[in-house]
Amino acid sequence: MPAGPFQNLPEVPPADKTAAVLAVSSSDEDHINLARIFRDSNWVIHVARSCREAVNVLRRRELAVLLCEGSLPDGTWKDVLREISLLPVPPFLIVASRCADDALWGEALNLGAYDVLAKPFDRAEVTRIVSLAWLHWKEGRSRAKKGQAGASGSGGHGLSAMRATA
Repeated sequence: MPAGPFQNLPEVPPADKTAAVLAVSSSDEDHINLARIFRDSNWVIHVARSCREAVNVLRRRELAVLLCEGSLPDGTWKDVLREISLLPVPPFLIVASRCADDALWGEALNLGAYDVLAKPFDRAEVTRIVSLAWLHWKEGRSRAKKGQAGASGSGGHGLSAMRATA
């Protein structure tokens, strides 16, 4: 991949076609900025404007990364995190906030979020964090599939180990 803003993005193998991110924010500005950040990459941005929309999108398609505004019209990132934890293969949640301080970062990580991104978005930081989340999710998903295939009733590692190992 050429040097520049997308040098942090992993190449998505042809079998995977594209990598997708769900951007959950009621802000048009966030969606526009993220579309600009990923415009020249092989990444696709899906959009949701509320907790409910995010859950509906995730019930229809498996996505690896969810970039979620801290506060939404019908809840917070914590509500989204709670909902996605019920999915068979939950995505990694990254919290986006203008108040991305140590307290939020600590709380987010302690509750199970992948990371926190400060707003306004920095292209290099967004691509770095989203890329790492995608790679960890993909690795954990592969391990979980191998664990399920080898388990055959022996209590394999399954999907619950995915979060612990990523």
